[in-house]
Amino acid sequence: MNSTLTPQAVLDRAESLRPKLSSGFRDEIVKSLYAEVERITRRSVKIGPKKKWDFDQKIDRLVTSPVLGLLIMLLILMAVFWVTIVGANVPSGLIADFLFFIEEKAADLFTNIGFPWWVTGFLWHGVFRGLAWVIAVMLPPMAIFFPIFTILEDLGYLPRVAFNLDWLFKRVGAHGKQSLTMAMGFGCNAAGVISARVIDSPRERLIAILTNNFVPCNGRFPTIIMLATVFVAAAFPPLVASFVAAGTVLGVVLVGVFFTLLVSWGLSNTILKGEASAFTLELPPYRRPNIGQILYTSLIDRTIFVLWRAVQVAAPAGAIIWILGNIFVGDLSLAQHVADFLDPLGILIGLDGVILLAYIIAIPANEIVVPTMMMVYMGVGMMTDIPDLGSLRALLVDGHGWTLLTAVNMMLFSLLHNPCATTVLTIYKETKSYKWTILGFVIPLALSFLVTFLVAAIVRLLGGG
Repeated sequence: MNSTLTPQAVLDRAESLRPKLSSGFRDEIVKSLYAEVERITRRSVKIGPKKKWDFDQKIDRLVTSPVLGLLIMLLILMAVFWVTIVGANVPSGLIADFLFFIEEKAADLFTNIGFPWWVTGFLWHGVFRGLAWVIAVMLPPMAIFFPIFTILEDLGYLPRVAFNLDWLFKRVGAHGKQSLTMAMGFGCNAAGVISARVIDSPRERLIAILTNNFVPCNGRFPTIIMLATVFVAAAFPPLVASFVAAGTVLGVVLVGVFFTLLVSWGLSNTILKGEASAFTLELPPYRRPNIGQILYTSLIDRTIFVLWRAVQVAAPAGAIIWILGNIFVGDLSLAQHVADFLDPLGILIGLDGVILLAYIIAIPANEIVVPTMMMVYMGVGMMTDIPDLGSLRALLVDGHGWTLLTAVNMMLFSLLHNPCATTVLTIYKETKSYKWTILGFVIPLALSFLVTFLVAAIVRLLGGG
């Protein structure tokens, strides 16, 4: 035996040969293993007669079809969005009314007791209102989306989604299971980051974590839906306006998918360059969902967990918003001074200073972007909203000079901008690295400014905007 053939020598030799292997060698290994398993099975196992196609196979011929499978996936996605958005409207309104009623009564109580106005305002119109807004906006959509997502997971459909999209992610150097983390991101990006644990490869898990922010979460959907309804659907007859708005939202989602693939490709060819891991997926049989497990997983493990993290960071945000809106320097509040300072940068990218201020304040939670904008535009001292879309359009277009470019770039900025504080905290907890956490924040932020700047420049070059 050659004494020089040490274990380290074998490893070094393997490492030197690795670059000479073809990109699909892992797939070939897996194919050969399964071929050998099939050969042994044929020799040792006797299989009785069965029907040409069983029930699972009949369904799989449809849902894993290269064309029809993708169409079914998009239709299911649209249906989940529709149920979540429509179903969340009423409970969100009821929760908001209840919490704002508590705020009003508590503020009156503090006033009658004799607390200074700023104590009452800071605690109830600032901190509590920030918490109330986040809970009212986040809780109902998550309580609807996560159970539906878990049902699809328990039913056995989600592995079929990963199967359908594997080829697409493989081409950009990512993992097919990244599609599952994206689907979870529609409910909450923090939950999407956590779900990246299903990816075994550390490199591909990092790609999934760093790109999950390009999936709009339920905190960003209210802004996107409002803009789609006020600026896009308003140009169409009422009969088709809701379908146009839904189509616009789906279009924004597809833009997010495009940037997910683009950034995944960029990462896999630069700082996260490496071998693609083999994705061997055995499609599980369809099964009846376990309702008890679904309720526990979706409501306790996901909804309550994510909501608690959001509440922790929303309280300081509410306090900051109130301070900025109620401390005046000269004739203007601090909020208006900051917005005026940011205005040149905002105009450069097709937005304005108020929008940028709202997104800075909303780093703890995206749900407060629109009420913060309304607070500054209307010059009031607390977060507020305008229930009537006609009045909202008049305020934005006639009162503050919004154009279609403003609406389009705000949708793009809302889609691409930095993750919220809850997601940033989750990225750190999952990676244990300041480097990847900072990159997870900076990459989407830089991309949002670049894309909106280019769109604004092109529109203005063509004479629009």
